Amino acid sequence: MKTAAQHIESLKDGRRVYIDGARVEDVTTHLAFRNAARSVASLYDMNAVDPERMTFRSPTSGKPVSRCWQLPVSYAELLQRRHALAGWAEGTNGMMGRSPDHVASSLAGMVMGIDVFRKHDPKRAAALEDYYAYARDNDLYLSYVIINPQADRSKSAGEQPDEYLTAGICDEDSTGITIKGAKMLGTGAVLSNEIMISGFQALQQGDEKYAFLACIPVNAKGVTLLSRKSYEASAVSAFDNPLASRFDENDAVAYFDEVKIPWDRVFFHRDIAMGQAQWHATRAHIMQNYQCQIRLAVKLRFLAGIARKIAETNGIINFPQVREMLGLLAAKAVLIDGLVAGMESKGERYSGYYVPDRLMLCAAQVESQTLYPQVIELLRQLAGGGLIMTPSSAVDFANPEMAALIEKTQRSPVLPPRDRVKLFKLAWDAIGSEFGSRHLQYEMFYSGATYVARGHSYRYYDWDAAKTMVEDFMRSYETPAAGPGRKKSAAE
Repeated sequence: MKTAAQHIESLKDGRRVYIDGARVEDVTTHLAFRNAARSVASLYDMNAVDPERMTFRSPTSGKPVSRCWQLPVSYAELLQRRHALAGWAEGTNGMMGRSPDHVASSLAGMVMGIDVFRKHDPKRAAALEDYYAYARDNDLYLSYVIINPQADRSKSAGEQPDEYLTAGICDEDSTGITIKGAKMLGTGAVLSNEIMISGFQALQQGDEKYAFLACIPVNAKGVTLLSRKSYEASAVSAFDNPLASRFDENDAVAYFDEVKIPWDRVFFHRDIAMGQAQWHATRAHIMQNYQCQIRLAVKLRFLAGIARKIAETNGIINFPQVREMLGLLAAKAVLIDGLVAGMESKGERYSGYYVPDRLMLCAAQVESQTLYPQVIELLRQLAGGGLIMTPSSAVDFANPEMAALIEKTQRSPVLPPRDRVKLFKLAWDAIGSEFGSRHLQYEMFYSGATYVARGHSYRYYDWDAAKTMVEDFMRSYETPAAGPGRKKSAAE
């Protein structure tokens, strides 16, 4: 099994990462990334602690690898896989949305639909199967960049002033393709081993150069990652920013400066139809977002725990209105749990595999986009002014005079003053800090814009069955006949 130490070592590969005007020499030691790198790496050590839950035997090597690579063929195996993914989410309290199991799940869904790739090109399909086995047996952490840079969004990729604003194929020969341009949002890319490059937005005729799927090492020649501001680097201390200081998975724009990709890492190219089929004709979209909902369920449980502890700390747990708020929050958390269980029990057989129900997954995506902001609002109401009346930093406790005043002013019927401050610092980091605000934006849009998520729900719902119910019932009673002296209408 891959270990935490091995993952940390694998990141010391000369990758080109820029932040705050300078190139990062080593992401595992840089103040912006070092703790997040260790948080990701620690997930691999979890596998060794509980191998029965977290791993399965590779069908090629026979060695144990992470269950995120498992292709379930039964309901029981899907549950096994879910318990492992939940274990990893618990390792970060659900705060790392693009942990290694996310793109692994996406790739698994593509391999489940390998026949879709074979119709495009048998050689490219074979390359995908070989790459999947390679990534699985080496327990690679894959990230992906599948969104085009925001420019003139009224125009397609090919209509932008710079034809290579969006990463596209600029050359190809007998050895592979060459790509040039940018992609986003490279969440976790700085901490990953390889990047999957493709597209999620609709393409039109003339956009063939942007329609491809490939994977490359993060340190491949010509790849540059431009990091956003690091919340880890801005964290005052683990006490003041307990989440940002260790779980800031980072987001980055990836720029590809004529990057050569060999054919054994290209899984389709110049095929607009495959640009959509890779996600929806296969089960990639289902498997990757199933992982998201498992993680979200864990995260909501964590936030519910913060809410309950705040109510106890402030001595308001027995107020009827507070219990009502906590009950509402609990219902929202259980809703996602229930949808995950429902999509599993209502799952479908697909090409010899067992996968979650598509419609219930879409329902979970639609609900989660509005549910998460509601949970944050409930937490804000419960915490009140306590969120912004904490001491400035942990250093305040080192000053005897200030510490004495903190002891007098940070009171609770159940917690000592320092622990009360510790709880409210955690709550603020989860919902109000830059880190917390980023998570609000992330949970609202990781499934795409709301109209995209709702569009999937519309597309897969059985409208015919719903209409048939109405029409069958309407046929069960008479329509009034035309009365005397009244002519029948054309419809009658």
